[in-house]
Amino acid sequence: MLEEYHEFETRLSGFFAQQMRKSFTVLPSDMRFHIIIAAVFWCGYVDSRKIRGISSSYKRFYRERKSFLCIDGSKIIPFEQVNDDYCDCEDGSDEPGTSACPRGRFYCTNLGFRPHYIPSSRVNDGICDCCDASDEYNSHAQCQNSCWNLGQREREYVEGQMRTLDEGLRLKQQLIEEGVLLWREKQAQLRELQQVAEDLQIKLEEHRRRKHEADRLKEEILKDLEAGDNGIQHQNSTISSIFQLLDSNKDGSITVDEVQEKVALIRDEERVLSVDEAVIKDTHGAPGRLVSEDPHLKAADGAAEWEATSLKKVEESYDTVNMEISDLQKKLAIDYGTDWEFLFLNSQCYQLKVYEYTYTLCPFNQITQKNTAGTEVLLGKWGMWAGTPKNQYSQMVYENGEPCWQGGSRSTTVTLTCGAETALRSVKEPSKCQYIMDFQTPVACQPVLQQRGVHSEL
Repeated sequence: MLEEYHEFETRLSGFFAQQMRKSFTVLPSDMRFHIIIAAVFWCGYVDSRKIRGISSSYKRFYRERKSFLCIDGSKIIPFEQVNDDYCDCEDGSDEPGTSACPRGRFYCTNLGFRPHYIPSSRVNDGICDCCDASDEYNSHAQCQNSCWNLGQREREYVEGQMRTLDEGLRLKQQLIEEGVLLWREKQAQLRELQQVAEDLQIKLEEHRRRKHEADRLKEEILKDLEAGDNGIQHQNSTISSIFQLLDSNKDGSITVDEVQEKVALIRDEERVLSVDEAVIKDTHGAPGRLVSEDPHLKAADGAAEWEATSLKKVEESYDTVNMEISDLQKKLAIDYGTDWEFLFLNSQCYQLKVYEYTYTLCPFNQITQKNTAGTEVLLGKWGMWAGTPKNQYSQMVYENGEPCWQGGSRSTTVTLTCGAETALRSVKEPSKCQYIMDFQTPVACQPVLQQRGVHSEL
């Protein structure tokens, strides 16, 4: 029956088109009247038997016949009871175009936009839910078909997304090429630092040997001087005793009167003891003075100090190079993507101000939050990639931030989205001390754009 109707409808449409190509005036007036009446009748018939609210994939279940089988197979009813505004099937499949069944669904075709289902309870409720107004076919609602305008906006959005995707993929390819070069540079830098460390290691051993030799020489000279100083100290002790004997007033010096008092002056033809010669000061009471003024000891001591200073400088340089090697090895151990496309993000930081807080994301390092008073809080340190199996590089996790007052530590999940520029787009705190960020970058662009369910009708 339904197939016959479609055939008749096609023939009727062809007939009207043919008659319009001719001149409608060539027909008798009574015949024109009968054609118009027939057209109105068949349009009404077609509209009355149209199965509303079903998608093209379900039309096979609604071919007009004597009976209708509920789609869940629970019941068989006469076909005349389909869309009769009474719910017969438990799954609501007999009333796709009315609001009779509580579990029913009405399909909005929405030609020009995205089709979708609505609960059948919304059919003919006076509110336009389908953009093509098909859900209000028997109500007083004045619905306009807005599918084309909505589809146009949707198409413009998709076209913009495609342009962004194309630009992002172009920039991504550049960043991949730069990432490969940067990776090679880092590897070369690591090899250079390792060679410098090896050279410093040799120099370090040489300076240690030279310092040890200088210390040993200094120690030998000091021992020799101390051994010779014992006889000198005995002589100085005797002289000091005589001095103490002559120094009557104990003022640390001997005058002519003190000498004449206890010593018989000796005159000869060549010299006479003068007053200046008679004033003698005690210069033999400081043991070891001659040792400290020995020129050989002074030279050995200076050499030992110079070698110690040189050794310290080499040790500092060696430690610095080793720290640089360690830092570089840690950076190179991070997963920067299959083509090192994320390598350029290392050593970069991106900021976003949200109300009174400034958030700073330093990829592969840390995330911080700073308020207007300047107080900075660590929201997490680089942890790992945490994307989906199909795209593991779609999310980053930063963990072990500063402790939260409720217990535990702060953490942040960063979602990477496709964009023509690299920037931090949004920051939210959906739960206490748990943060989420939207980070846009070209390297997050994928060759296939998921078009938010846009169908081919567009």
